[in-house]
Amino acid sequence: MSVGSSRFVLILLLSSLLLLFNFGKSQQQLIVNYYNQSCPNAEDIIKQQVFSLYQKHGNTAISWIRNLFHDCMVKSCDASLLLEMKTKEGKIVSEKASPRSFGMRNFKYVNKIKQVLENVCPNTVSCADVMALAARDAIFLLGGGEIEMKTGRRDSKESYEAVVEQFIPNHNDSLSLVLSRFQDIGIDPQATVALLGAHSVGRVHCVNIVNRLYPTVDPTLDPEHAEYLKRRCPTQNPDPKAVQYARNDLESPMVLDNNYYKNVLGHKALLLVDQQLGSSPITLPYVQNMASNNSYFLDQFARAVLLLSENSPLGDDQGEIRKDCRHVN
Repeated sequence: MSVGSSRFVLILLLSSLLLLFNFGKSQQQLIVNYYNQSCPNAEDIIKQQVFSLYQKHGNTAISWIRNLFHDCMVKSCDASLLLEMKTKEGKIVSEKASPRSFGMRNFKYVNKIKQVLENVCPNTVSCADVMALAARDAIFLLGGGEIEMKTGRRDSKESYEAVVEQFIPNHNDSLSLVLSRFQDIGIDPQATVALLGAHSVGRVHCVNIVNRLYPTVDPTLDPEHAEYLKRRCPTQNPDPKAVQYARNDLESPMVLDNNYYKNVLGHKALLLVDQQLGSSPITLPYVQNMASNNSYFLDQFARAVLLLSENSPLGDDQGEIRKDCRHVN
């Protein structure tokens, strides 16, 4: 073998080893019942806490789902969303403060559940897994059925506050950009349409609706529904701190079902990104199928949630098990 050929083979081998090394550093193996031995009651404890909070504050169920989305879309499902990190100047930075996190709440309950777990199994269950399992249980409470969620995630040691907007699409973004952002983390168009079905529950603040109402009504919006929305949002410049909102779904606002897709087809979707699903040849067939078959929607939603929840889990060398979900150890 010539000297040149030997060098080429050596470079190829080194490159392969480097790729394997980097892959090993960045990926954690997620499995079902990860805490079976280390903390056998972990999933039951989380479920009991989620159910108890739901009885007191029904909107927590919606918060759990949104938490998972906002955490997993930004690099990894690693609870980076919850971090409150202090800069050298003493300023607190957090993904929670990003404009993309507008309207999110109930973060304190993640730490509440975490502390219950710490009392039973110290330094064992990650905040990232608390968020994932809480979302799973919330989906069940909202009528979305049971999902077999894998666990074993590690918590991030850094906040990605500076780059949140590069990963999480805005409700006014083009559908092509939204689909691209999801595709970047392995979520196909069908799964993206299903995930957006989470908008069948909860509400939207007027701040995010008025662009379709003023100064003129978006022609793709049903006129009668537009009048309802104007009553809910009577001014073009609503106060972001005021409780001014409209329900995503007037028929079953706290049930995860396919009414969302019926609203899209009926031009009653609230956000621009939702309405675009009904006009794109890529997404329209999925919208129509989900609108006509609730079981199909729920199956696809479960598949999409699992794809989202397994985005780039951190390995032990990159992540940790936080004691307090707001701070690195």
